[in-house]
Amino acid sequence: MALAEAGVGGRLLLWPRIVLFGDSITEFSFQEHGWGAFLAERLVRKCDVVNRGLSGYNTRWAKVILPRLISKTSGAESTVAVTIFFGANDSALKDLNPKQHVPLEEYAANLKSMVQYLKSIDIAEDRIILITPPPLQESAWEKECLAKGDKLNRRNATTGQYAQACMQVAGDCGTDVLDLWTLMQQNQDFSAYLSDGLHLSAKGNSFLAAQLWKRLENKVSALPSLLPYWREVDHLHPEASLLDVAQE
Repeated sequence: MALAEAGVGGRLLLWPRIVLFGDSITEFSFQEHGWGAFLAERLVRKCDVVNRGLSGYNTRWAKVILPRLISKTSGAESTVAVTIFFGANDSALKDLNPKQHVPLEEYAANLKSMVQYLKSIDIAEDRIILITPPPLQESAWEKECLAKGDKLNRRNATTGQYAQACMQVAGDCGTDVLDLWTLMQQNQDFSAYLSDGLHLSAKGNSFLAAQLWKRLENKVSALPSLLPYWREVDHLHPEASLLDVAQE
């Protein structure tokens, strides 16, 4: 009862949010030293960072579930940015990994469809960031495949075609884009960015976090800290400080 009485006059505080939508490289991003964890730490008390990474998924499946993750009535208004980070699975070789493989043209169409859906629920293109798949270090990934009794099921040159398609979609749709495939290969030994030839190492996570922050910073720079600093709370009359706090 006391809580109910104390809450009279207070408005529900809605934290702004950034949605990270992608495959395993996004799902794993909240692990120690992960790029998603870096963003969450930088934005604590200003913005929630929501991990919607789905290991093994491709754009064919992602396109189906996106409306179940973000809709006009559940979260679109408070969403300050969305990252769409697919391609590492889509670019798997069809003959060796038909379940995850998505043809290049369909991959591009799926990305475009997801961008168009977000725009249809009033998440504008300037709040959308596409991320290309990272480069593939073939010898390291081949060891992973062989350990499971499989042949090498991805090629870096093929992944590069998907990265280029992602860049093209971003250009066509007017979204921001992070060309991870190209940026990582500017370092001659890009294998240091990868833990197993495909997924990101601690160095790769740090690299992605820094590159993504450059593109996110202007989208979140105006966000205020939510609720007063503790020294500013009137300890004799906390309700005066904590209820009806203006939310920008």
